[in-house]
Amino acid sequence: ELGIRIPRPLGHGPSRFIPEKETVQVGNEDAMMHTLFADSFATLGRLDNVTLVMVFHPQYLESFLKTQHYLLQMDGPLPLHYRHYIGIMAAARHQCSYLVNLHVNDFLHVGGDPKWLNGLENAPQKLQNLGELNKMLAHRPWLITKEHIEQLLKTEENSWSLAELIHAVVLLTHYHSLASFTFGCGISPEIDCEGGHTFRPPSVSNYCICDITNGYHGVDEIHASPTGSIPVKVKRFSLLFKSTESVCEVEALMEKMKQLQECRDEEEASQEEMATRFEREKRESMFVCSSEDEESAPTRDVSRHFEDTSYGYKDFSRHGMHVPTFRVQDYSWEDHGYSLVNRLYPDVGQLLDEKFHIAYNLTYNTMAMHKDVDTSMLRRAIWNYIHCMFGIRYDDYDYGEINQLLDRSFKVYIKTVVCTPEKTTKRMYDSFWRQFEHSEKVHVNLLLVEARMQAELLYALRAITRYMT
Repeated sequence: ELGIRIPRPLGHGPSRFIPEKETVQVGNEDAMMHTLFADSFATLGRLDNVTLVMVFHPQYLESFLKTQHYLLQMDGPLPLHYRHYIGIMAAARHQCSYLVNLHVNDFLHVGGDPKWLNGLENAPQKLQNLGELNKMLAHRPWLITKEHIEQLLKTEENSWSLAELIHAVVLLTHYHSLASFTFGCGISPEIDCEGGHTFRPPSVSNYCICDITNGYHGVDEIHASPTGSIPVKVKRFSLLFKSTESVCEVEALMEKMKQLQECRDEEEASQEEMATRFEREKRESMFVCSSEDEESAPTRDVSRHFEDTSYGYKDFSRHGMHVPTFRVQDYSWEDHGYSLVNRLYPDVGQLLDEKFHIAYNLTYNTMAMHKDVDTSMLRRAIWNYIHCMFGIRYDDYDYGEINQLLDRSFKVYIKTVVCTPEKTTKRMYDSFWRQFEHSEKVHVNLLLVEARMQAELLYALRAITRYMT
């Protein structure tokens, strides 16, 4: 009557992939989750959907929130508005409008110049110079050299200090990987964000035609059986078949883990054989691509925040190009990256290390309906497969295990979420580990996020180390 347009949520719940009733309902959380919700709200000024999905794993969420808070709000080399702008640049590379919109608001809130939001060319030259590093880190980090670092540190009046550059690199890698989490878990925009609401006139009855476009199909519709629909018996049979098939999938995976453990105990492959298996897996990873592999042009809204919109992920050995293997024994996070970050940006190395450690070691000793299961072999295979896609090799790992433990649909999901997250679909999410809990699939995404972030950091930090020495 007053002509006020009332926003209605477009989606149901924090994720498009996970039914709302299976996520943690606000008000029903336990004491630890409640504290985390309060921390998240105090830090962000909202209880965002990323938090509502991550809270499946409270221990990880606590570490994540602590790290993000430190990067964005505590003392550090970069001013606050620069930090949010770098977040926008990083998220935009993956067309992640969800994160871009959040940081546009935060950027303005801390006094950022609205003109910068018209496009990267309106930002200071110093931030524009970061564009090249941003795109390489996001899509082809193995191409970063000490010359790229030198260019940023030695540009006369727009030069970066080493401490500022470390802060920027950590922010870029944080938001590239958070974009992977956002797309990998199908995070929905909140009701007050762009894409999170629609407007419709109030209806006299409790059901109106506009509901159909919002994905709400009143109670009556659930019971209706339109002509030509699949008979209920057939539906039940197909669900039963799918469920039996999925149970077999879990049993088969556990059996493979058992056999691999026995093989490990019996004999160890030679160093030459291990190297060959790594090269084979690296080559094979190039032929894993999503069936939804069409090019999607970024919208002007997001693409204005970065240059060279045609630059994207390309496998590192395509078109005769050979990238030397990055051997962890020569440069690792534990022995080299950690101390470099901690020296130039105190405490951040410690926070990142804790976050990597929690994601990698997190386990509830369950697999689908099975309890008391040692999942370390499976977690290591996922982590090392991601690093293998980035050309990073662990000399003590048998890469033959990856093909045994990760089937093709799972590999497609991993590669899409890590390399081209904006192409992730619900079909991909549904097609792997069909009998597993949603919390287990979110756990997979945490592994993907942290392995990806560490891989990007390793290439950037190695280049910075080479520049310094």
